[in-house]
Amino acid sequence: MGNNTRALRLGTLAIGGGAPVAVQSMTNTDTRNVEATVAQIARLEARGCEAVRLAVPDMAAAKALGAIRHRTRLPLVADIHFDHRLALAALEAGVDGLRINPGNIGSREGVWRVVDAAKACGAVIRVGVNSGSVEKPLLEKYGGPCPEALVQSALGHVRLLEQRGFSAIKISLKSSSVLHTLAAYRKLAAVCDYPLHIGVTEAGGLLRGTVKSAVGLGILLHEGIGDTLRVSLTADPVEEVTVAWEILRALGLRTRGPEIISCPTCGRTEIDLFALARAVEERLAESTAQIKVAVMGCVVNGPGEAREADLGLAGGRDKGIIFRKGEVIRTVRGQDALLAAFMEELQQLLRTKE
Repeated sequence: MGNNTRALRLGTLAIGGGAPVAVQSMTNTDTRNVEATVAQIARLEARGCEAVRLAVPDMAAAKALGAIRHRTRLPLVADIHFDHRLALAALEAGVDGLRINPGNIGSREGVWRVVDAAKACGAVIRVGVNSGSVEKPLLEKYGGPCPEALVQSALGHVRLLEQRGFSAIKISLKSSSVLHTLAAYRKLAAVCDYPLHIGVTEAGGLLRGTVKSAVGLGILLHEGIGDTLRVSLTADPVEEVTVAWEILRALGLRTRGPEIISCPTCGRTEIDLFALARAVEERLAESTAQIKVAVMGCVVNGPGEAREADLGLAGGRDKGIIFRKGEVIRTVRGQDALLAAFMEELQQLLRTKE
């Protein structure tokens, strides 16, 4: 949870003011394709997404938001650039929030119209500043999109909204540099109390993006900075949600679904542990059961770790021992039989927990 940030509501979702850090993602479907977009939102929600942002590049996309709104309960945020009329249409369609850069959506009068409409319908506005969208005067003043420039850009846009008496504001400062992201959010958190949406933008593919996001967001969250987050990956958006929850779990901030422990394997491993672990992860991907599952392939540490779990497997040469709450319940020979037996026990456990 953020340090003493203001409390907001994004639809039904509480943000800031001590509320749990919320997990957000963004669809990568064509928003004008209602069926595909609704289907992706459903997949995101099943994985634990709590708010979803949608690109609104034109009026057709803005008008499609109404149909999408009727088919999902998740809070929706419209991502608007260059045309304030798209923001007005999105609000009319029933979105819960806007992500805008007030400096690029038109005249000041257009911004006022958006602010007035958002106030009238109780929508949140996220002022989003990226390193690639800092105004030219600030770039010249600071010599580039440094953390100071990002902060001053955001505060300038916030003042524009405040002049209209609007305070349902959330702020994001994003850079592809982890160090710039950390410095910018620290500076911003020190001078304002608006809720902060955190993320490392353009982080990269599944591996590199996960590493950069875990490092950057993990440090900020550990320091109490951040009220909502998005892990930006060049991958299926569902993976963003999975990584976000694992970051929150690792920090002890929130948990969702099972904790899976598996060993990295070594020369003592005599079963195909990779296949076993993948199968277990896939089975539990959308489970909300608060259980601990261990999949171990070593006779050294395996039995001990497996005993500590709600359900554990310790593999040996062409066989495995299955533990439940520290007690041996089955010894199974053969890789295929071991997987089938473990899945059977896992299914029984889930029936009592979900």
